[in-house]
Amino acid sequence: MTRPLLNRRLAEFGTTIFAEMSALAARTGSINLGQGFPDTDGPEEIREAAVRALRDGLGNQYPPGPGIPELRRAVADHQREWYGLTYDPDAEVLVTAGATEAIAAALLALVEPGDEVIALEPYYDSYAACVAMAGGTRVPVTLRPHEGAYVLDLDELRAAVTDRTRLILLNTPHNPTGTVLTRAELTAVAELAIERDLLVVTDEVYEHLVFDDAEHVPLASLPGMRERTVTIGSAGKTFSFTGWKVGWITASPELTAAVRSAKQFLTYVSSGPFQYAIAEALRLPAAYFDGLRADLRAKRDLLSEGLAQAGFEVYRPAGTYFVTTDIRPLGADDGFAFCRSLPERAGVVAIPNAVFYDHREAGAPFVRFAFCKKTEVLEEAVTRLKRLA
Repeated sequence: MTRPLLNRRLAEFGTTIFAEMSALAARTGSINLGQGFPDTDGPEEIREAAVRALRDGLGNQYPPGPGIPELRRAVADHQREWYGLTYDPDAEVLVTAGATEAIAAALLALVEPGDEVIALEPYYDSYAACVAMAGGTRVPVTLRPHEGAYVLDLDELRAAVTDRTRLILLNTPHNPTGTVLTRAELTAVAELAIERDLLVVTDEVYEHLVFDDAEHVPLASLPGMRERTVTIGSAGKTFSFTGWKVGWITASPELTAAVRSAKQFLTYVSSGPFQYAIAEALRLPAAYFDGLRADLRAKRDLLSEGLAQAGFEVYRPAGTYFVTTDIRPLGADDGFAFCRSLPERAGVVAIPNAVFYDHREAGAPFVRFAFCKKTEVLEEAVTRLKRLA
């Protein structure tokens, strides 16, 4: 056969770096600080809620296409209680197979071939693949390190908008840099979207993982943005059940209907019993979310300080559970080579940030570590990494 088997839209995407590095961790017995999943389960009462749903026959057959009513109401209540956003659970909430399907369905629904999609670079790797599958053209706007953090150049964002721009794909708190966009920055994004009549798909799965003085501001809460914003949420990061793959979108009835039209031909439905459990999880008291933040903030500080002592330049994150480092103080500038050698040198696995860039050279010297692990695991990782100093 002369024609390649893989659709040319996906030809640039091979096996993900996460699969490669996780396999490397298993082969070498290294501590895996690469892929972002916790090494402990979430609240026991939520796990028991899933078991109860299974035993009671709730969700063992196809759940409703938009998601079970209990979860859609819980999502709407969560948005109202935390952010003052009012959504109709019947017309403005859609349950998805994690945030990954929400991203795919939103882009497949809203992007035509040839449309331009602006994304903040570095970006979660599925963004690029989903834009490609939709036939769109991704236009990266690069977050750059400045005074210990990554920052958005609003002038660069404005200059990236053309007559072909359809939407902005936003992520805050931001993976992998840990940046949390400020209210002022988001206000500028909103004003640009309104001025140029753009849609915005905003990935807010780390909404509860913000530290210190950072504040999570949903873009849809800003004037004029509710009707043009698709907000993506997920249970995986907030409740430490990443394998359950329960996500959702909230949006206007028109946008929700558009995304549902694409979603119904992807998984159709998923995670039946787990939807009942996450409906209960979203109603946990504020003390749970406060405790989660405090625990992860302490782990962020433990790993960040250990990385600095090992010789890395550390960009301490304001959100998420990833910390980005610069390897140049260690005499290296190739993140791929560094991460592939790190298991043998120190018994730890990390991810090269360059995989999250179109402009690979901009991300070449940066490496990401995950701190959503047990304290004793992070302490051992820090001890091992100090061999590099």
